[in-house]
Amino acid sequence: MHDIHKILFDYSDFIKKTDISSIDINTYDVIMTLNKTGLKFLCDKNDHRIAPIEIINFSTYENEEMAVTLKLIKKNYTIFDIGANIGWYSLTLSRLKKNIQIYAFEPILRTYKYLNRNIALNNIKNIKTMNFGFSDKNKKIKFYYYPEGSGNASALNISHHPNAEKITGRIMKLDDFINKENIKIDLIKCDVEGAELFVFKGAINTIKQQKPIIATEMLRKWSKPFNYHPNDIIELLGTVGYNCYVVRKKRLINMPYITDHTKETNFFFLHHQKHKNI
Repeated sequence: MHDIHKILFDYSDFIKKTDISSIDINTYDVIMTLNKTGLKFLCDKNDHRIAPIEIINFSTYENEEMAVTLKLIKKNYTIFDIGANIGWYSLTLSRLKKNIQIYAFEPILRTYKYLNRNIALNNIKNIKTMNFGFSDKNKKIKFYYYPEGSGNASALNISHHPNAEKITGRIMKLDDFINKENIKIDLIKCDVEGAELFVFKGAINTIKQQKPIIATEMLRKWSKPFNYHPNDIIELLGTVGYNCYVVRKKRLINMPYITDHTKETNFFFLHHQKHKNI
């Protein structure tokens, strides 16, 4: 039996090299606590790619992008986390930035429940969660979802996973949501596995009027099944005064277009007038 239990001590040595400070095991859950923020995250035993597992795999998780995001956020900002998954982005911002309001949107019910459990686990009070997503239409659609990769849930089976199941979820236009709720947005984070263009099409009036900072994922391999190129997003947002940037050595570098040689997958968009002093 000792050979089985020895793995506990192996993990104690292993996490010393990562941003994980502890792994708590109880009769119901495995919970990982992060070094820098003290945040706790529940781990789904089936999910191979959620943030705390990725930190164990690669020591850190999107540190450069998060560092830049934190510098951009000011007091009393309102942030939309579109494609919130289990809440890594929302919870990190909530913990490290005071006096902000976050709205976290996650259309997959199973993932949405983990999001809410993580918020409760960390006693976070400034995150409001919504069980729907954004696009350029208002309707219910089928999402492709598999437990091993909750972060890859998408309106198309972009991962070509053989066991992906179809789960019904609701989408709506961000413009319609803003008109109904009368919310002023300062920053939009968008990560919806290839469907980002449609989110921005459904949000274009809000973006034009309110000019929020935008942080978004753009992958050529994910956008291709949706019949567009990331440059289409750059062009769309360019029509309302935005420039595209990537993070290199913790600095924002202008990226006027994406080529087949572009390695980055996370991008920032800043309005040429409103954000000219950033």
